[in-house]
This record gives sequence, structure tokens and C-alpha cells, in this order.
Amino acid sequence: MATHVSALKRARQSKKRQLRNTAVKSVLKTFSKKVLKAVEGKNLGEAQKALASAIPIIQKASSKKVIHKKTAARKISRLAKKVNALTPPA
Repeated sequence: MATHVSALKRARQSKKRQLRNTAVKSVLKTFSKKVLKAVEGKNLGEAQKALASAIPIIQKASSKKVIHKKTAARKISRLAKKVNALTPPA
């Protein structure tokens, strides 16, 4: 365990960030699963709604540095690709 005051403070901050990041990542997974579940059920309307609600959450996690910005872009892209595959070709 750390003995310097500054090291103790950093340990406290690290623990706080770890808890926050874990919570945010859990929410990310939940919203991603909602999209995937709607896609599996071939429910276009529900999938589009779920995607629309998942995108801002993924972007916010990226802006708060919980996940890397390219990871966020990749997740959004993959989810959107699956939802768009449900739409009938024009």
C-alpha cells in the first residue's frame, strides 16, 4: 500500500475512476445487447430505436475517455451495419 500522501490520493482517485468506468461499460454492453436482440428478432423498428439510443451513450463514453474514440466508432459502425442489413433493398 502507498505511504505518501500524494500516492494515497492517486489510489483513491484511481478507485473512483475504476468504479465509474465499470458502470459506464456495463451500460454500454446493455444498450449494445438491446440492439443485437432486436436485430436477432428481425424487428427493424425496435432495432432502429435501440440503435438511436445506443449511439449517444457510446459517443459519451468515448468523450469521457472510458473507451477509445476509434473503439466507439467501430462499435457504432458494426451495430449500424447489422441494423441496416434488416432494411429491405430498394
